[in-house]
Amino acid sequence: MQPFQVNIPQSILDDLRARLAHTRWPAEPTRADWQQGTSPAYLRELLTYWQHDFDWRQQEAQLNQVARFHTMIEGTALHFIHERGRGPRPLPLLLSHGWPDSSWQFLKLIPLLTDPAAHGGRAEDAFDVVVPDLPGFGFSTPLPPTGSFAGHSASRLQQLMTTTLGYTRYGAHGSDVGSLVTERLALDYASSLSGMHLTGVPFTRLFVPPTDPSTEEQQYLTASQHWLAQHATYATLQANEPNTLVPGLRDSPAGLAAWLLDKFRAWSDCDGNLETRFSKEELLTNLTLYWATDTIGSSFAPYYQGDQVPQGLGAPKIEVPTGFTTFAQDLLRAPRSFAERFYNVQQWIEVPAGGHFPALEEPTALAESIRTFFRPLR
Repeated sequence: MQPFQVNIPQSILDDLRARLAHTRWPAEPTRADWQQGTSPAYLRELLTYWQHDFDWRQQEAQLNQVARFHTMIEGTALHFIHERGRGPRPLPLLLSHGWPDSSWQFLKLIPLLTDPAAHGGRAEDAFDVVVPDLPGFGFSTPLPPTGSFAGHSASRLQQLMTTTLGYTRYGAHGSDVGSLVTERLALDYASSLSGMHLTGVPFTRLFVPPTDPSTEEQQYLTASQHWLAQHATYATLQANEPNTLVPGLRDSPAGLAAWLLDKFRAWSDCDGNLETRFSKEELLTNLTLYWATDTIGSSFAPYYQGDQVPQGLGAPKIEVPTGFTTFAQDLLRAPRSFAERFYNVQQWIEVPAGGHFPALEEPTALAESIRTFFRPLR
């Protein structure tokens, strides 16, 4: 395990700026708004800012304010943040991010968990927080090209927490892709987990729906099928035709930005205006990380290396104590009764704001729900 600092070579930043300067803009976009995907007008505005005004080195200095490390586990170079808690007996807590982001997503959340007393909480609720870049994201190298992404990732994270860092038991939180990895940890390494906390039921549970749904569950299943039919084209392409997408996205910063910005707008509680939830600096920090680490292609692995664990009625029920915190504008919000088919649900909190990126959008509410859930499990 070695200390790690984010330090993007200047040659990569210079090349990025040159590519931004030579963006080939469409002469006459069909529409200037967001009705047909990313708004050409907003994309031009943000890319102009990226080229002329965005200060990556300033963002890099902020990224390096947390303790970062690199380690090798099963042939994967794993990058992670490890921030110690300020309290009498901090509980180790693993945070797993989703797509399209990285460990960067949790920077607002980390101090609320490591030092709750400084943020309106109680010192005895402190956590030792561990935040990896999942394999193929950020500064972590990809997994082998075959096998389950969630299964392989869970194996490496279990070793990170127990062998590398020496924790015997720990809590785990996940969202989006991170929820799949967290679920696999609870299935495969239940004795190591004091509890798991998720922001929603993983979408894979929809693949084999129950034959006896309640009225509330049927409404959820119907709404989910409609959403998948209307809005999941991105996932179908990333799962089935990644080699068609990747060359353009890794060659053009405009293409990369258009692909990711559309998701941040559609999936967040921003009422159609991205910058009510995310600053330009936040959006461009995420984009620059994807660009500089050249990981847009490897970040598709969770889609084309799907989990092979049974997800329907025959799936094993997870007995690890589980807490859910759902956010009003998130995608595919399952009712509690549906979650209870698969998990030992001990806490269910519904937050009336926020979307698919709660660690960025509603970090205070998320931190409080995590503290509350793990309090009796310490």
